[in-house]
Amino acid sequence: MADLTTSYMGLMLKNPIIVGSCGLTSSIEKIKEMETNGAAAIVLKSIFEEEILVEEKNFRETAKKDSMIYAEHSETIDYIDLHIKDDSIKNYLKLIKESKKEILIPVIASINCITDTEWIDFAEKIEEAGADALELNIFLNPSDNSGLDFEKTFHDIIIKVLKKIQIPVSVKLSPYFTKPGQFITEISKSGIKGIVLFNRFYMPDIDIDKMKLKEGNIFSNPVEFNFVLRWIGILSGKVNCSLAASTGIHDSSAIIKQILAGADAVQMVSAIYIHGPQYINQLITEIEKWMDQKGFNYINQFKGKLSMEKCNNPAVYERMQFMKHFGGI
Repeated sequence: MADLTTSYMGLMLKNPIIVGSCGLTSSIEKIKEMETNGAAAIVLKSIFEEEILVEEKNFRETAKKDSMIYAEHSETIDYIDLHIKDDSIKNYLKLIKESKKEILIPVIASINCITDTEWIDFAEKIEEAGADALELNIFLNPSDNSGLDFEKTFHDIIIKVLKKIQIPVSVKLSPYFTKPGQFITEISKSGIKGIVLFNRFYMPDIDIDKMKLKEGNIFSNPVEFNFVLRWIGILSGKVNCSLAASTGIHDSSAIIKQILAGADAVQMVSAIYIHGPQYINQLITEIEKWMDQKGFNYINQFKGKLSMEKCNNPAVYERMQFMKHFGGI
């Protein structure tokens, strides 16, 4: 029988399927269900720095209305800051500890961060709680016009976190960079152990009957995986860390394609929400069947076989191919 074992961020996984950060990984009961149904690792639902900052701001505003507990230069506001942050992470640390007691697969903590401020100290607590790795889901709004240097902010966050902890660190990226290939290659040399391509953001839609904005599709669409596939294929063999594919991966063929392009693992969320946790075992069985049909005993025998670096026609990954194939339409 085919062996689906793969290495991601230095962690040995029994197969390449990781359940990405979402509501399915927000409680010990759900996490155990993911493991029971075949998940090789889980990324805990992110703790959001932005939410902590908003909550902190609300408490500040409330405190300022009461002159008995707030003064411009008092220590009250410092206490509020500390209390909010400690309270926000307490339950998260509890979930990490409970997960490590109850399951055998790797537990990857996740921080959705927007700055490189003192919250980074939380990374140490996450390591102390027993997390096997930490995923930095760095979100900088692409519509920001403030002049913020996105690439420098990414570098600052990564370097500060790496100085704090010893467990493997991965970075989940958005595709919104001027030169994504160059930027991703550069940060792969920073000491991080993994890069996840790509983050999927909230998308708006419009109700044309009510003429109001509404929420767009919550789940990813299978066609979205092609964009990820392209960059996995381009970067495979050129980065100094593991690659995980994320977004639009809904079936076993998509998983196999991402591995052929060079991914070490995939992160899945939408397909599991749609089909249920038991779908993971079905995907594993289908990958095993495909490997047996093709004569592959191990994942590494075909991983990256069709990456830009190794395939017979690397130009397929280039932008100009669109003009060549579809220019006459």
